[in-house]
Amino acid sequence: MFIGLDLGTSGLKAVLIDANQTITAEATAPLTATRPAPGWSEQAPADWLEAADQVMQALGAQMSLADVRGIGLSGHMHGATLLDASDQVLRPCILWNDTRAAVEAAAMDADPQFRAVTGNIVFPGFTAPKLTWVAKHEPDIFARVTRVLLPKDYLRLWLTGEAVAEMSDAAGTSWLDVGKRDWSDELLAATGLTRAQMPRLVEGSEVSGQVRDELANRWGLPKGVVVAGGGGDNAASAVGVGVVQAGDAFVSLGTSGVLFAASDAYQPDAASAVHSFCHALPDTWHQMGVILAAADALNWFAGVAGQPAAKLTESLGPLQAPGRPLFLPYLGGERTPHNDANIRGAFLHLDHSLDAQAMTRVVLEGVTHAIRDSYDALTGTGTRINRLVAVGGGSKSDYWVQAIATALDLPVDLPVSGDFGGAFGAARLGMMAATGAGAEIATYPEIARSITPDTSLTEAFAQAHARYRDSYVALKGLT
Repeated sequence: MFIGLDLGTSGLKAVLIDANQTITAEATAPLTATRPAPGWSEQAPADWLEAADQVMQALGAQMSLADVRGIGLSGHMHGATLLDASDQVLRPCILWNDTRAAVEAAAMDADPQFRAVTGNIVFPGFTAPKLTWVAKHEPDIFARVTRVLLPKDYLRLWLTGEAVAEMSDAAGTSWLDVGKRDWSDELLAATGLTRAQMPRLVEGSEVSGQVRDELANRWGLPKGVVVAGGGGDNAASAVGVGVVQAGDAFVSLGTSGVLFAASDAYQPDAASAVHSFCHALPDTWHQMGVILAAADALNWFAGVAGQPAAKLTESLGPLQAPGRPLFLPYLGGERTPHNDANIRGAFLHLDHSLDAQAMTRVVLEGVTHAIRDSYDALTGTGTRINRLVAVGGGSKSDYWVQAIATALDLPVDLPVSGDFGGAFGAARLGMMAATGAGAEIATYPEIARSITPDTSLTEAFAQAHARYRDSYVALKGLT
């Protein structure tokens, strides 16, 4: 049996799978973030440990854990967890959605070596600019920093006593040479740090350590359970949904929107705001377009309309050609392809004929156009997408999924109901580490059905997307 632990911003989820990769138990413990100042987002690492203890005990209450062989870890990326020489936490972890380091990130991004080595823009949410912010604003804390860990890797330190990171998560720090899959001494030096302050690196499917005897005894685990390197949340989710080979991709319609494509080559294009990261498996990379409001945009409009989102989408009927109205879903800025933290959303070309149903279609179309932006950015680097699977709450809307299929001119697969998220992918990585298996066990999910493009509307969606792109340029000029 194998366990996956997925450390999310709002909760820590655990799943237990058997040798056939069937989920036999699961548990979740809630987490909260604090916002002590505008643009800040922090969590107490001690809360992660308490949550992990809760979910492990909850799994043990459902099933015996005596046959567990491996544990995999997944977690939200980019967080700065700062430790002193005794591995004591120096301050709350600065999270992925914290924007306090925007000035520092811009200064680092202006240094050509960062994009050249990492293959990515230095976004304000990445780890390295946060350390530069700490050095500037909390110098006493910075002077005591002996170790910097990503969130799930602090959980690993507690589980195993080992300070280890893996490639997919490390790629989001702005310190990793993503092509060489190693820390860059030059980039570390540029932020006042050294390799000695970084954890050692392993691949996501490799053994990173063993569960400490004290915890094994507490949870009813056998002695010597291995802990895999694991993966950043999206890379682990890709392992969970079987997107591990070039040509495979998933679109996630969660709070944010992600278009994630596996690649067997490193082919960055930082200027496009595409994330080019290592995958959680050896000799594999991935590219990712990220939009900040997908289902979040629909939920926002549902709140304004005073109706549940599911009710708004369930009666839309067959897919329609986009009309003149447009929605730009930049409610909190945008990443791919604009890297624009200041842009905000807009409705354009509204008229008296629009009711709640029509406005819902416009919102779904706007997010669809944003996903098309990510698709164009990814394929523009040479990444191919032959097979696309949809996950996340938004994928329950057939109307939305067919809009995406039509806009991308690509069939979209819908898996049978099941959990194919980060925790499941982490469990698969734990299985690989414990058994020596490889990517072959990260199989594509059973597909319930495939939604095909409406070819009669492909050109209409293409024209609407062109107007959408032009509208961003016009709106940006007004800010």
